[in-house]
Amino acid sequence: MKLSPEERRQQREGFRQLTPAKKLEHIWLYYKAPILLTILALGILVSGVYRAATKKDPVMYLACLNVSVGEDMEAQLTEDYLTCRGLNSKRAEMRLYRDLYLSDDPAASDHEYAYASRMKLLATINSKQLDLVLMNREAYDLCSASGYLLDLTNLVDSAYLTANQVILEDNAVEYNLNEAQEYIAVTQTQSNAVELTQLSAFQEAGFSGSVYIGIIANTPRLPECQDYLDYLISTD
Repeated sequence: MKLSPEERRQQREGFRQLTPAKKLEHIWLYYKAPILLTILALGILVSGVYRAATKKDPVMYLACLNVSVGEDMEAQLTEDYLTCRGLNSKRAEMRLYRDLYLSDDPAASDHEYAYASRMKLLATINSKQLDLVLMNREAYDLCSASGYLLDLTNLVDSAYLTANQVILEDNAVEYNLNEAQEYIAVTQTQSNAVELTQLSAFQEAGFSGSVYIGIIANTPRLPECQDYLDYLISTD
């Protein structure tokens, strides 16, 4: 109901005569909904501004397969590379997928972990959110055989370039279903990884075996990947 000017004047006068506590109580009683909506809107606005201000754009995506890296090595793989490229680490990042585990014959206790890791690896490859893989020999053999890795023959000029078998076709499905008596595969040898084991930084990191890095075959960021491999090799 619309109030007359006199009634509005009387309400203002009555409000001015209230104690501070009563004024707050009055405001909360009659304006609670608008106040809460305003607070909610401000919270959403501040949250959005903060996310936009702190969001980091991925320069590349790197996965660690069957290898764990310490703080110093992780810094060299990520932050130090950004610094070398002249990129601001507050606005850019090397996105790192840690502790993925691949195995052709995992122990029963590791079976679910290996399966989940393989699914995550396939998902990131299919979504083109994986560019490079740092891996031990077992993971390298599996990635190479599966055709995940790019042939680096014409991309990397390095004494550390290493070759592995790529399965072009096989009868794995028939063999696993007992429809074939023996496993048969057509393979090809490709130079599809760089062995990092002899680089001083990786020797000092204390890896228990050989360590390799490869480029995922469908990466949309190939020039950046080449720069990254050059960076790693040049740090020796």
